[in-house]
Amino acid sequence: MKRTILLFLLSSSLGSLAAPLALHPENPHYFFWKGKPTILVTSGEHYGALLNAAFDYKVYFGELAGRGLNHTRIFSGVYREVPGDFGITENPLAPLSGKYVAPWARSEEPGESDGGNKFDLTTWNREYFERLHTMMKSAEERGLVVEFTLFCPMYSDTMWKACPMNTTNNVNGIGNCDRDAVYALKHEALTDVQIAFTRKVVGELQDFENLYFEVCNEPYFGGVTDDWQRRIIDEIVATEKELPLQHLISQNIANGRKKVENPHPAVSIFNFHYCVPPDAVGMNYALRKVIGENETGFRGNDDLLYRTEAWDFLLAGGALYNNLDYSFTASHPAGTLRGYKSPGGGSAELRAQLGFLRRFLEGFDFVRMAPASGLVTKCDPRLSCSVLAEAGKAYAVYLHVPLPAKPGNLGERKRKAIEAQLAIEVTKGTYRIEWRDTKEGKLAGEASITHGGGALELLSPSFDDDIALSLVSMED
Repeated sequence: MKRTILLFLLSSSLGSLAAPLALHPENPHYFFWKGKPTILVTSGEHYGALLNAAFDYKVYFGELAGRGLNHTRIFSGVYREVPGDFGITENPLAPLSGKYVAPWARSEEPGESDGGNKFDLTTWNREYFERLHTMMKSAEERGLVVEFTLFCPMYSDTMWKACPMNTTNNVNGIGNCDRDAVYALKHEALTDVQIAFTRKVVGELQDFENLYFEVCNEPYFGGVTDDWQRRIIDEIVATEKELPLQHLISQNIANGRKKVENPHPAVSIFNFHYCVPPDAVGMNYALRKVIGENETGFRGNDDLLYRTEAWDFLLAGGALYNNLDYSFTASHPAGTLRGYKSPGGGSAELRAQLGFLRRFLEGFDFVRMAPASGLVTKCDPRLSCSVLAEAGKAYAVYLHVPLPAKPGNLGERKRKAIEAQLAIEVTKGTYRIEWRDTKEGKLAGEASITHGGGALELLSPSFDDDIALSLVSMED
């Protein structure tokens, strides 16, 4: 009762003021937003919704919200790609000629790499900030939290050649350096441009609650230094210090897994990419901050790959999941592109499945739960098992066919008509058992049972590839 009253008072007080996305006050492994515990789940476009004028973000946001998703990742526009990069079909981050919306205004001088006029890095582009504001409002109206990624390293010389900060593309004589020196505090004038942009965009986004800032995408590539990242974090903090709202800040730590050492105290979200298995969560759980997987893909295009990855990551204690969804392009903003050649997946069906995952977890008091896969003492046939549990109260269990990061011939790993014999350690009590199909969210089996404590033996209904189990005490 005391906990309920506390959360009511907190949400009521926050509701009377502007309250941006925050860490949950009781369990900072999760978010708190609009007075509720929150997990962010999505399957999003390749980050070009803002910088690509041909991309209809309203249609895109409508599709996400309609599938029960609540998150998107947006690149700021400082960085862009060119058609053909990474083998992505109709890459949203590679706008066609005349469709690139940069933060800086074009000058009167021709000669920019895309055939347009060069940029003036001392003058802001009004069209960009108008689009930024309307985009954020549109996301807010649909209940979507935006990760605003400020910077991204140049993965190749062609990307650096296309960047406004490259001296060949601006009239300011700034950026006469190799791509590996762009984010390294080695060139004062270039750093000044980056600091000015950070101040400007943080100020422009001050009033939005549906927002957190990520410093840099994949800073472990392209010569990005820790000192430079800390300089940008310090600037975000200093800019917001005298403003009404302070937004969460994220750092992208590694592909796969890495233990975070000496974190900046202002960072509240530690994001990882390509987390199969989700070891990064356990390695960093003691930080008592949000651990997210804000990018995955490059494993093939079968929905099973990303459905299992999302379930495993969130039941490992993560609070944010986003995979690259290549069915979204400028010509298909509703995510209807089929037969793409991109190196990952994405589909309307997958988005619906991830929407069910979000609803499944929100059906629990998940801020009271913790990862507990060790509670499963038997699973026959051998399956991967993930568990999130509050002992004696609730157990969320996910079973699936084992899949490595690169499964090769996926057809050889799929299984039909599985009946799993499961033993899970639970405390004494009476429990409601519900088995859920993960493809459509339908109830696959249900029962109630009184158990004396210890290993509870269960037999699943028949399923293909994966299934979810909800085991909840009936004694509250």
